Amino acid sequence: MLYDFKSIYSACVIIRVILMPLSFGEMYTSLLNVKQAINVERQLIDHLETYIEHESERLEDIKRFYAKVSDLHSEVYSGPSAAMANPLVAFTLIKRLQSEWLNLIYSDEAQENTQDFRSGYEEVEKEGSLPKLEDLQGAAKGLMRLQDVYALQVGGLVRGHFQRITDGNPIDIYSPTVSVPLSGDDCFLVGKVAYELEDYYHSVQWLEESVRLFRGAGREWSPENEGTLEDALDHLAFSHFKTGNISYALSLSQELLNHDPMNGRVLKNVQKYERLLVDSPPLLSTDTGLKRPNTTYLRTRNTYERLCRTQGTQPTHYENPRLFCDYFNNDSPGLLLQPIRREVLSLQPYVVLYHSFITDSEAESIRELAQTGLRRSVVASGEEQATAEYRISKSAWLKETAHPIIGRLDQRITLLTSLNVQPPYAEYLQVVNYGIGGHYEPHFDHATSASSPLFRLNTGNRVATFMIYLSSVDAGGSTAFIHANFSVPVLENAALFWWNLHRNGQGDGDTLHAGCPVLVGDKWVANKWIHEYGQEFQRRCSPNPEE
Repeated sequence: MLYDFKSIYSACVIIRVILMPLSFGEMYTSLLNVKQAINVERQLIDHLETYIEHESERLEDIKRFYAKVSDLHSEVYSGPSAAMANPLVAFTLIKRLQSEWLNLIYSDEAQENTQDFRSGYEEVEKEGSLPKLEDLQGAAKGLMRLQDVYALQVGGLVRGHFQRITDGNPIDIYSPTVSVPLSGDDCFLVGKVAYELEDYYHSVQWLEESVRLFRGAGREWSPENEGTLEDALDHLAFSHFKTGNISYALSLSQELLNHDPMNGRVLKNVQKYERLLVDSPPLLSTDTGLKRPNTTYLRTRNTYERLCRTQGTQPTHYENPRLFCDYFNNDSPGLLLQPIRREVLSLQPYVVLYHSFITDSEAESIRELAQTGLRRSVVASGEEQATAEYRISKSAWLKETAHPIIGRLDQRITLLTSLNVQPPYAEYLQVVNYGIGGHYEPHFDHATSASSPLFRLNTGNRVATFMIYLSSVDAGGSTAFIHANFSVPVLENAALFWWNLHRNGQGDGDTLHAGCPVLVGDKWVANKWIHEYGQEFQRRCSPNPEE
């Protein structure tokens, strides 16, 4: 809805004229003056009628927004927990809290009517419970990450579907229990985040959807929107220019001029694009398809993404008889009556999956214990630790004294592995919760540099990893072993174990692994990293046929 600010301004001017003494003398002394005043009021009534219509439309917009949000809380957020596991649901919630509410609350119209509402909002804001701009940008990056790793079609995401093109046809790779379509403004925000990162491969795709949806909405204005059709056209035109599609950049810029003919910057762009097309006319055979930019920091991207999309190509137990499943007690009296179901997944590297390692109640307790201590996960950066885009999660460290459950888990790990997991010979239990598109790109658990902060414990390198799945997910989130060419799906209450080092203390390159982005779900894991020192006798007794 577009407000007629000229009409409102004119009404204010006329009011001021009436309140001032008429130039031709006192009003009551002349019917002519009265008649003239009646005409002035008639104009005021006309302006007031227009203002009331616009104000009513604004209130209807607010009522529509209220109904939309109320329905989400009564039908979606109060429903099954799977709803919030949908990254589109989470993204639209964060966007709404960070952007759409602001656009409503800080409107220039009806300031007095919104002051109480604004005070309530600002009180909540002071509590620090609202997402910040970086959260919204991070959520947008998460959607783009899911798009890439799982080869998702942007048009499908916009409709609330997780689809991949197979043999020319869109195929659902996951059907969410709650389907949330994205608006033109939602798409604009994602595209704008990519645009500001100079990532025109993604900005083009998302801004194309934004323009399509804004065009379909006509000139109707929504109070919660941050972007407009003009904004989307502007960003999309330049994105196409940067990808080499000059013709389309020109076409979009000309469309933008139809809406804003006096925009000098766009006029200059049009002249520039026309000159470029004259100097270097495009060839009919030129491939204008978007190409995903190469990456220098993720050399194993293709393998990594393939393993995330599938369960890899590891041999089955029928193809390799040395891979097996059994009930394992490690000759430990504590496991004789209740052995653990063991599945040997790989011999090089040696990777074992222990089924039903932890109970539902234990996993829930650990998640609750970790919640207050969750902080952004960090990675080793030289001699220090820092946050990184290639690890998106929050983590907390739990000591054995935090709860008896932690000690029981340590004892259980020792029974299975014969390893000393007490500090300083092992690190505290690290509990990790992944966010929207949360992931950890290919990495080693063991230190690859002598200056790594891992050596501050003075107990050597990380010789082994014991990772516990504290939750299930609906889609994505697998653990992919890149060089070994297999991936393990998230299996609730199960645990993975593998050796990080060879017997000579050198790192095992085949343990390069990754936490695939969580497509749909709330992924929780617990990591127990065991160090070299203190394991000399125990490791000689460990059940590893390859060591």
